[in-house]
Amino acid sequence: MLTDRFDESLDFFTRVYGLTLSGQDETSAWLRAWDDYEFHTLKLTRSDRTGIGHVAYRAASPEALARRVSAIEASGYLVHGWTEGDMGHGPAFRFEDPFGHVFEIYWETRWYEPQQDAERAALKNTASAFTGAAPRRIDHLNLLSEDVTEFRRFMETCLGSRVTEMIQLDNGRLGGCWFTVNNKTYDLACTEEHGGGSGRLHHVTYATDQREDILRAADIFLQNGVHIETGPHKHAVQGTFFLYVWEPAGNRVELANSGARLILAPDWQPVVWTQTERMKGQAWGLKTIETFHTHGTPPVPKKEH
Repeated sequence: MLTDRFDESLDFFTRVYGLTLSGQDETSAWLRAWDDYEFHTLKLTRSDRTGIGHVAYRAASPEALARRVSAIEASGYLVHGWTEGDMGHGPAFRFEDPFGHVFEIYWETRWYEPQQDAERAALKNTASAFTGAAPRRIDHLNLLSEDVTEFRRFMETCLGSRVTEMIQLDNGRLGGCWFTVNNKTYDLACTEEHGGGSGRLHHVTYATDQREDILRAADIFLQNGVHIETGPHKHAVQGTFFLYVWEPAGNRVELANSGARLILAPDWQPVVWTQTERMKGQAWGLKTIETFHTHGTPPVPKKEH
């Protein structure tokens, strides 16, 4: 994630949102939730803009990584090639979707180890202690694209993703698509860009243990002057209990609890939502606010009249 207000964003993610700082240099901070097994799940980078730097997936094995790289190289999508890796993982193969989002896939990773006693969890089957709003693990992210159907082809071709739910608009386009590479209901979503941008981030999400954690987090955000955009409430699509806020630089961040819902069927067929059904609002009737459709990062400069 890119931020043009690095110090304020870092304070938000550690003190308020409750992520742990695993490492830091002059330009970036490596962060993780209390039960993320990897050294980091969010890299916050100092920049002159906001938005997303890249998305990284971990392969299931070295052999799976090799298979994916071969598929990506044969896909026809833009390939950047191998990088040396990062503070938190080994060599990564970098490529790009048609809308400017950069992706990586890697295998070698750095497992998290507590750096001081205060970080050590009381239970040995838990990765570390926690503070703040205290999300448990990274859950998913949402990207914006001008053509969700083409983005779906990219995800299925390059990452072998399955679609679990999608929105079919009356004009024939896909309004949104939810993807998974495991048995979670989704680890990445793509929704249609309505703000005139390209290659933008809609939001990144960390998961809480239970809904009550999100209600408590709302009070924490309120107390700390964080902009609460919408929620707490429940999505119709995927049934996720949610809360959306904007961190100090304007990137949208979500806390979510999807309960025990998993996709265990190997022959799962995507749930299709119509435009009429989506216009009813969220699960319990909350109407989707306008900024949820138009706000993304980096922001799109307003045209002069």
